[in-house]
Amino acid sequence: MKMVASSPIISTFFVRHGAVPEVIKASWPGPDSLSRGEKVVIQTHRGTGLGTVLEGMRPSQEPGAEESPPGSEILRSATKEDLQQAHQWQEQCHAEFPAWEKRIAAWGLDLQLIDLERTLDGAKIVLFVLNERGPECTKLALQAAAAGLGLIEVQPVSLEGVVTLPSGGGGGGCGSCGAH
Repeated sequence: MKMVASSPIISTFFVRHGAVPEVIKASWPGPDSLSRGEKVVIQTHRGTGLGTVLEGMRPSQEPGAEESPPGSEILRSATKEDLQQAHQWQEQCHAEFPAWEKRIAAWGLDLQLIDLERTLDGAKIVLFVLNERGPECTKLALQAAAAGLGLIEVQPVSLEGVVTLPSGGGGGGCGSCGAH
């Protein structure tokens, strides 16, 4: 009897997600493979959300190359209900956008809101602002928390995409105040 090697199921995938698109590595604990373009529910540092599978991650052929572990997980393929809920949240965020712009202006913050989104479970609102990580982002998060507007995350973006904390971390910027 001849044994035929089957190709292994890829367990790490590149997934695009977010109102301001970001590509992440996400682990997939499921027994089945996923297809390019498939909508999935993911768990990221922001919470649950929808993503689109781009490609399975192939192991590096570079000798001694170490790959960082995925920071996110694919929970399941998106259901019709997930897609409907995401659409409802998107419409609600569109309707709420002008009110958030007015709040930012009333609070005297030097930030430009460019988009917002809710996590799939509705537990958190992510405000995308054109700015570097700094005190204005922290002030926005604190003002929103003080106003009782729910769980808020302020995500700075630039023309290059999402602004992340410099490696080595450090305080002072958005994400360090614990208000969101």
